[in-house]
Amino acid sequence: MSEAVTMKAACHCGSVRFEVDLPDGLTKPRRCTCSMCRMRGAVAVTAKLGGIRFIVGEDGLTEYRFNTGIARHYFCSRCGTYTHHQRRSNPDEFGVNVACLEGVSPFDFAEVLVNDGVDHPNDREPGAAAGPLGVLRFERFDD
Repeated sequence: MSEAVTMKAACHCGSVRFEVDLPDGLTKPRRCTCSMCRMRGAVAVTAKLGGIRFIVGEDGLTEYRFNTGIARHYFCSRCGTYTHHQRRSNPDEFGVNVACLEGVSPFDFAEVLVNDGVDHPNDREPGAAAGPLGVLRFERFDD
């Protein structure tokens, strides 16, 4: 998908359910190397601030912040699933866990760009090179 789409999403237990507008569809999945992303291992796609509408369970989300405290990471307080986060690199965007999207798996993507979250773009000198560090690949074995 390369055009904007609206998708249904939920945490593992279904306590948190929402709709999300993805302006780039599923075309730009990514991960990052910050300590939080390394530990959770999720693949995220982009939604704009205001692009998430909760159907049920918004009050069941737990927020976690670390380091600079700018990025806001949200988890279901019941099952622990990471649903989305407000990005530090662009606070006008959410990263949405693709595993929460109805009918989508992180393994649906042959390649996922990996961004540098350790040497965060907001911590670099103005004009310093920024871009993906690499790519994760998934190749399915033939049966």
